[in-house]
Amino acid sequence: MLNGKHITIGIESSCDETAAGVVADGREMLSNIISSQISIHTKFGGVVPEIASRHHLENINDVIDRALKEAGVSLNEVDLIGVTYGPGLVGALLIGVATAKMIAYAKNIPLVGVNHMHGHIAANYIEHKDLKPPFMGLIVSGGHTNIVDIEDYNTCKIIGETRDDAAGEAFDKVSRVIGLGYPGGPKMDRSARDGNKNAIDFKRVWLEKGSYDFSFSGIKTAALNYINNERQSGRDIDINDFSASFQEAVVDVITKKAVDACIEFKRDKLVLSGGVAANTRLGELLIERASKAGIQVFKPSKILCTDNGAMIASSAYYESLKGNYSNLKLDAAPGLEI
Repeated sequence: MLNGKHITIGIESSCDETAAGVVADGREMLSNIISSQISIHTKFGGVVPEIASRHHLENINDVIDRALKEAGVSLNEVDLIGVTYGPGLVGALLIGVATAKMIAYAKNIPLVGVNHMHGHIAANYIEHKDLKPPFMGLIVSGGHTNIVDIEDYNTCKIIGETRDDAAGEAFDKVSRVIGLGYPGGPKMDRSARDGNKNAIDFKRVWLEKGSYDFSFSGIKTAALNYINNERQSGRDIDINDFSASFQEAVVDVITKKAVDACIEFKRDKLVLSGGVAANTRLGELLIERASKAGIQVFKPSKILCTDNGAMIASSAYYESLKGNYSNLKLDAAPGLEI
């Protein structure tokens, strides 16, 4: 305890960010240190798992030390350790899990394994101090596009999910082919701001009536075919118009289905999270459509949209309140479901 507050440190290493954050009472962020590997993986056009694991191993102890120092907390004052154990890259997850278990054993600190997707939702508890379940959640990231009904802290029911590519994955693949590079989401977002979202008519994929699932493989293929056809015909492609049109087709489907789910399940709060939550147009269109339906939208600041340790600490805190702790047999679960 520190000044009467429950202190949790969260450790995150599911993909290409080595992160640790310290949170008091599940809501107050005392530190949030992130060591990104974007510049390392950019040259490869995407994350290389073996390289990511190696850099996690090199960086994790330093990141944890910096998080504790910035928070003004020693390990002796930490009440709980939270760590992402899935989903993610197995080698990357193992670094975080092994480190958390080592600290928990050496310092006799309780341990909680955290579902990475629950962590993304919990980022909003840090950003919005009064936010409490129930609400509808929209998680949009490189590996996931989910609509989930949040009944209680870390208790979710999947309403809709992607059947193939996630939105972030589609952005990355199309961005690489059009020449913007990696990471695709932020690069296409910036490009789209100077483009015409109606320049190219990319067909939306709604799936069967009443479904809240997503499919982005079709629009990805359509975009790649458009690029190939234009290049083979010797025509120049306006990259800004292309980015704006592709982005609009993706966020149009996401936002409509999310708002429709809120209406059907009678939720007046919609919580946006995940790396793609930082997308400018996604946030604008979601708020526009939700406000017309009387639904309040919550989203975290940009630093809390990305993978980070503070969100893992917050999720771990609420799991501990239910008495759900992990033992030292905790292992990485790369295919963990939400």
